[in-house]
Amino acid sequence: MKNFLPSLTVPSSHIAKAGIILTSLFAGQWIVSDLVHLPSGGFLVLLAGAGFLFLYKPSSVGFVPPSTVKGWIKRCNDVLSQFESLEDPDKYLTNSIHRTASLNKVLSRKQSQSLEIISTKGVELPETKLLQDAIVGTNSIEFASSSSLPLHNQSWEFPHKFVEKDLIIYYLPLPLRAVDLLWLKSIPSDLPSWILISYKDSEDWPNQLRELHSQLPDRWVNHIIKWDASKDDIKNVLSPVRRLLNNTTNNIDQTRQRLLSRLHLSWQSDLECLRRDKFRLIQNRSQWLVAGAVFASPLPSTDLLSVAVVNGLMIQEMGKIWSCDIKPELLTEVARQLAIAALAQGVVEWSGQALLSVAKLHGGTWLAAGSMQAVSAAYLTRVVGTSMADWMALNNGVAKPDLDLLKLQAPGLISKAAEKEKVNWSNFLVQSKNWALSQINDHQNIQIQTN
Repeated sequence: MKNFLPSLTVPSSHIAKAGIILTSLFAGQWIVSDLVHLPSGGFLVLLAGAGFLFLYKPSSVGFVPPSTVKGWIKRCNDVLSQFESLEDPDKYLTNSIHRTASLNKVLSRKQSQSLEIISTKGVELPETKLLQDAIVGTNSIEFASSSSLPLHNQSWEFPHKFVEKDLIIYYLPLPLRAVDLLWLKSIPSDLPSWILISYKDSEDWPNQLRELHSQLPDRWVNHIIKWDASKDDIKNVLSPVRRLLNNTTNNIDQTRQRLLSRLHLSWQSDLECLRRDKFRLIQNRSQWLVAGAVFASPLPSTDLLSVAVVNGLMIQEMGKIWSCDIKPELLTEVARQLAIAALAQGVVEWSGQALLSVAKLHGGTWLAAGSMQAVSAAYLTRVVGTSMADWMALNNGVAKPDLDLLKLQAPGLISKAAEKEKVNWSNFLVQSKNWALSQINDHQNIQIQTN
């Protein structure tokens, strides 16, 4: 599951600023001189690289998850309302009933704590009454024990019925088996958990404990309980669990928050699928608007202005799809920072080289150097748009973006987006050829009519 963060600025260091400028301009000049062979092409990319550097001072504020049940309820209700504008009306009515029922199920949980001792199938658990007497005491606790975890599993996803507990104890037989290690790793880190081990040899226990610590994740340090299998010892060794259970109100509250967080994450995943579908429509339209602006504009400065305006419109539409509260000018700065990273990674260079191989086979389609330049601009728009969508998904709920953090994230976001778009390269190529041919034909028809 995920959890999935923005405004942009120029680095404060003159060295960092110069490095970005030189990288962008060097890459742009090399690409245009090698692929387009136009003297003014280098000037175009030079201006583009410089234009992308007009960034603002960032705000170091990141997404802070709600810290109360009330806050999570509000967050979940906000997400529920977003489905209405993205989902098909018929599906929305049906799905809304199920989602509301899931929310109410979490909110209507019993006011008593729940604890379960678990292990894998075939493991003989300690006597239930013995453990219950040692743990429950005077507290109102729903106690259960179960050896139900399978020995073989494809996903190793921790069962939801155990995630709903306020606390679990994993009964671990020694020596440590691979299946136990896999299940222990799958237990959510925010689910209060302990490991109970029945081990009679007190003298060898320190060595055994060190060996376990070397094999288990760090979260289990200080959460391993050693029991000598005697009735007299069980109540003493389980005292840390009893202390934790004494805080009933807080434990129940934390469990509700944990379950609401997971419900919210599940809904966000569903929302993201709907958003990506709508984003693809905007992306496909915007990339050819950008290409048309670059193809038609005779001046490099006009090209840069056209691309910035069209991309700005795309970003505004994306902001609505992702219900983004970030100011439009800050979203524009995010896109500029991503564009810087795209230029530095040679996204335009890669697309230009790929287009060049097609130009050799279909020379008639690529009569004008401007068409290749325009299609490269369309591909850059496509990659930046995809990386922007990834960023919005990661930063959902952020009001003030952390631009310093974005600078660190940008190369990875662009790299990931470029790999995604390379998978769709053949489809983009077909669209590019059709678009370029139509533009050249339209241009030739206009010239004929003019003459």
